[in-house]
Amino acid sequence: MKKRKPHNLRARIERSCRAILSTNHVCVVNIDPCGHQQMFNWKSVKRITSRQVLDAIFDVPHNWTIYISCMCMRQDGSEYLKSVEIAPMGMYLASHLTDSIEHYYTELRDSCNAQHLVAYGWIAIPSAISLDEAQAAKVFKAAGAWNQVKVAA
Repeated sequence: MKKRKPHNLRARIERSCRAILSTNHVCVVNIDPCGHQQMFNWKSVKRITSRQVLDAIFDVPHNWTIYISCMCMRQDGSEYLKSVEIAPMGMYLASHLTDSIEHYYTELRDSCNAQHLVAYGWIAIPSAISLDEAQAAKVFKAAGAWNQVKVAA
């Protein structure tokens, strides 16, 4: 007769947290140089303020997909994004994301035209979901990335 697997509370909590995040389409948005960090539903582009979602995203390690962008504005006033999407190998807590992507972040920021640069930031999704540029632009706009004072060159 086979013995049943023992109850694993930690695994059960992690599954529950990942289910909450996937049903709410949660992403974490960080905008620099102001340093704002917010949670959004990346599909409906609405801000998330739920404590349960906050705990699910910050207390459990996840496999992340990160969309790093520089928000730029030409002299004629047209806006554009210069972006790269990465997926770090392994499971990371949200608090450790900045350490794992810092190289990509500074490399992209340094490759932008300093006279066009308005702001820079990233969108982190706690699953293997890829964003297109239009959807990322909507999320950055909702987070207020374009309302920054231009970065000093």
